[in-house]
Amino acid sequence: MNHGLPRLAVSCIAITAFACSAPNGDSGPRGDDDLATLFREWRVFEAPEFVDGVPDYGMDAMAAQQRELPTWMARLQAMDPGGGPVAEQIDWHLIRAEMNGLDFDHRVRRPWTRDPAFYVTIYPSQSDVPAHEGPVIHGWIDLWTYDQPLSTESAEELADRIGSTPALLEQARINLTGNARDLWQAGLRSFMRQSADLDAFGEQVAGVNARLDDAIVAAREASDAFRVWLEEQAPSKTGPSGVGKDNYTWYMRNVHLVPYSWEEQVTLMRRELARAHSSLRLEENRNRHLPELQRIAGAEDYDRRLNEAVTEYMRFLEDEDIHAIEAWMDPALRAVSGQFTPAEPDEIRNFFNEVRYRDPVVMLTHMHHWIELARMRENPHSSPVRSVPSLYNIWDARSEGLATGVEEMMMHAGLFDAKPRSRELVWIMLAQRAARSLSGLYLHGNEFTMEEAVEHAMTWTPRGWLPDGDLVRGEQHLYLRQPGYGTSYLTGKIQIEELLAERALQLGGDFTVRRFFDEFFDAGVIPVVLARWEMTGSRDEILD
Repeated sequence: MNHGLPRLAVSCIAITAFACSAPNGDSGPRGDDDLATLFREWRVFEAPEFVDGVPDYGMDAMAAQQRELPTWMARLQAMDPGGGPVAEQIDWHLIRAEMNGLDFDHRVRRPWTRDPAFYVTIYPSQSDVPAHEGPVIHGWIDLWTYDQPLSTESAEELADRIGSTPALLEQARINLTGNARDLWQAGLRSFMRQSADLDAFGEQVAGVNARLDDAIVAAREASDAFRVWLEEQAPSKTGPSGVGKDNYTWYMRNVHLVPYSWEEQVTLMRRELARAHSSLRLEENRNRHLPELQRIAGAEDYDRRLNEAVTEYMRFLEDEDIHAIEAWMDPALRAVSGQFTPAEPDEIRNFFNEVRYRDPVVMLTHMHHWIELARMRENPHSSPVRSVPSLYNIWDARSEGLATGVEEMMMHAGLFDAKPRSRELVWIMLAQRAARSLSGLYLHGNEFTMEEAVEHAMTWTPRGWLPDGDLVRGEQHLYLRQPGYGTSYLTGKIQIEELLAERALQLGGDFTVRRFFDEFFDAGVIPVVLARWEMTGSRDEILD
């Protein structure tokens, strides 16, 4: 990454593009310009003002933002391009969805008052999706964007930014007046992790800059003290954390542009869970005379198998003409292999490692994520609205849905024809996604507590491969913080499958898998209903 840009702008560009304005900048509506101008100004307005390097999420600041929001909505409505080019209408709906997202945050989610994890700022590694998973506070610090060893400029900048942590957490003690018990309890773990991340970073850069060393120590001490305060307040937090069924449905249809209600998603997730389990049992019966897949046993074998898997998968995509192949795709996949984690013979590792260590190719299908991220970097969309990730994780069903969908699609396309036992892994992953999706839905419907959600996901994951309660709690915490994320893996997959079927019928003999995926990618990482509109000309009724 080019670190010649001001760091605040660089770290914020991943999610908000134009939202990291200078404190007290002019962020009000400025007339009826084109949609791109409105988008730039909207992203500035969506971010809070910074006071002495700290974003202001106080009661007065948030009330003022909420009062001004209808003016922005009215300005967008006055620019409705209905009847104009579909591409322009799609951009308009993306901006509308973002405005609805901020509206929902003020009316319902209110992360600055209900969600202690909202005040986490330290992120040591890159996510595999277009932006951070879940709500993120403005002013977050992506440590992974800084080249090592740190330059003098970067060290000074980080000293200032990390140094603002104590003041932010003092503000958080005032702002956090909510009564969401599960969110509060999960926030304790988030700040334990932030302290550990600060310790690790402090060791990595120790001695580079004295101000930075002091800032890291102060931030860790503030994080520890904040966690203690959360523990002290926890007994008083007794309320539900889910947004409720009706709010969940509104959010899906008006923010994430997913056409399914809470009730419909429960039905879909139950169906996918049953389909995955039954398909797995039939696959196991078919393969009962074949030897079990053996786990990778050591780091050297792991590195070799991962590199062979990338070669195998990229060759399959090209030979089967799944989609256009670019030179940057292979290195994008090779860059995310990770490190080998040793284990005792009977020990269950992280769920996804249990899959990866049996056949790395299976997990590589999901790692289409990294091809997508490389595509956004190497071949950004021409629209300024689509060239950056949408706010509020609006991209989740498109991004996670594609990554999950291609697991099964590539299996059906023949990727594992010579490895029948690897097909079992695909069904196991689908079952795990469906189980945790249902848990997240029941959390938001206030039918499950966090521990009930964790138990459900663990019970319904095949072969006992999800015994790690902390892993499940982390996933459910994300899904509770971000309505729709837990189900996005499968709601997105289902929508993409429907779109593939519809496009095939529409094109008839002109349909090819490659044409479908190339058109789908060309639309950008946007909700599937919008990609469908661009590809087929069919406008979904939730856009009315």
